[in-house]
Amino acid sequence: MRAIWKGAVSFGLVSIAVKLYSATEEKDIRFHQVHRTDGGRIKYQRTCSIDGEVVSYDDIAKGYDIGGGEMVILTDEDFAELPLTTSRAIDVLEFVPADDIDPILFAKTYYLEPEGQAAKPYVLLRDALQDADRVAIVKIAIRQREQLATLRVHDDVLVLNTMLWPDEVRTPEFAFLDEDIETRPAELAMASSLIDSMAGSFKPDEFTDNYRAALQEVIDAKVEGREVVQPEEAEEPPAAAIDLMAALKASVERAKQARGESAKPAAKKTATAKKAPAKKAAPAKKAAPAKKAAKKSA
Repeated sequence: MRAIWKGAVSFGLVSIAVKLYSATEEKDIRFHQVHRTDGGRIKYQRTCSIDGEVVSYDDIAKGYDIGGGEMVILTDEDFAELPLTTSRAIDVLEFVPADDIDPILFAKTYYLEPEGQAAKPYVLLRDALQDADRVAIVKIAIRQREQLATLRVHDDVLVLNTMLWPDEVRTPEFAFLDEDIETRPAELAMASSLIDSMAGSFKPDEFTDNYRAALQEVIDAKVEGREVVQPEEAEEPPAAAIDLMAALKASVERAKQARGESAKPAAKKTATAKKAPAKKAAPAKKAAPAKKAAKKSA
């Protein structure tokens, strides 16, 4: 596998350098458009719809249609000035129960691998997520697009699931939802019985794509050789790490302050913890007989 992204998970003040890999791959059989008579590949030219001229890639910009035949043209400089603060970071926003997230929001899945000396904080975050039985809500920018995502644990590896934004999920507006449709108890009981008779444990390896297998057989019967081309992808430098324990302590304090707890009460709690043995000694003086009896028995 080749890393498609490099950066760091920002866990409070802890920085975990990671590489991002696609966790899934489509197995669809893809075809090229070719000339039927000689098999030559079909090529397309980029032409302007106004003057009909062939346009080079360097002269192509992005345009936003505002209606009425008018187009707003955006240049590379316009995109460079956008506030994409998470360009090389996976910012952890909060930790939530997995059941709080509707699966309809999930898009793509990626594996995270620790890089360099980041294995220890990586494992720490992984184990902490498992112990808390929660997933992390994060933000990440992939290919110049900021996305909402989750971090969870799968097979001892941190997995990132990109998600759709809430306004990207369509509202189901169907006529039958407004109709008063009732099911009879006998019908519901029969449907429940059918579900029970077909109940089982999901084992994905038991299911296969029969159409793809049949299509591959047709191709294998026609071709005598194959040519495989693998594109190369550029690599990015890893993010720097900081002291783990210091970052964790500072992150806890910052989280408390974000909940409305000031730094002063936090300092008093620390002082109380240090003076705890002295406080335990005070009640012992009041209960002098009990204390002496304990010493004798010892």
